[in-house]
Amino acid sequence: MKLALLQLNSGDDPNLNLVHTCALIEEAAAKGAEFVLTPEVTNCVSLDRGHQQDVLVGEADDKLLSAIREQADALGVWVSLGSLALKTGDPDGRFANRSILISPDGAIIARYDKIHMFDVSLGDGENFRESDGYRAGEMAVVSKVSNVPVGMSICYDLRFPNLYQELARAGAQILLVPSAFSPTTGAAHWETLLRARAIETGCFVVAAAQTGVHPSSTDRVRTTYGHSLVIDPWGTVLLDAGTSPGISVIDIDLTAVSKARSRVPAISSGRSFEGP
Repeated sequence: MKLALLQLNSGDDPNLNLVHTCALIEEAAAKGAEFVLTPEVTNCVSLDRGHQQDVLVGEADDKLLSAIREQADALGVWVSLGSLALKTGDPDGRFANRSILISPDGAIIARYDKIHMFDVSLGDGENFRESDGYRAGEMAVVSKVSNVPVGMSICYDLRFPNLYQELARAGAQILLVPSAFSPTTGAAHWETLLRARAIETGCFVVAAAQTGVHPSSTDRVRTTYGHSLVIDPWGTVLLDAGTSPGISVIDIDLTAVSKARSRVPAISSGRSFEGP
């Protein structure tokens, strides 16, 4: 399966992000990609909740989603919109952080709302309270891309291995981890955690990432780690996109899943236990 990971530097203007993302998807298709993957919050990277209230819309009205559905149909490619920040109509005004899987005829075949909220204090004034602006999802999702089972997740989910083990037990052979990772935790944990999830499950792990200092119309500026990665089921890093925005194309051999699981059948040999 030929994948194209888009490493983006999305700003807080959804219209500009739409133009840039669509151009890269067209380029990825021209390079022969069957499955194009974008990072978390492809449509809007912003730390300003007031600005988000002004520019975000619900799923049915999101222009980037509509444009990419049309583009997937025209180009005949699968697209994982790593996530979109979307209004939900919740009484408290919180958004959804929603990953959307689009088929080559432009249909939405799966949605996943991020389960684990990034509520952390990293020191030196770097604090995040994702749950203040976003409501957590409750449903794990496995769908199929060209008949290959794919498990969906987003960013901070990465720190919760039980989610990925359940996705693998449900049949997933590829785990998607679109992200907008902090540079602090990225340098310390990003590759290690992604490799661990691949090794534990015997899955390919595919992680398209946001990168760099993100354009902002307010005084609240976000920086992300980059390093979109593809890791095979044995834990080998097959692709590292570094820190520059752009497209990375890779062909993966899905027979590696059964080979890794036959060597170390951890996902099928786990046992229940009592205690502690």
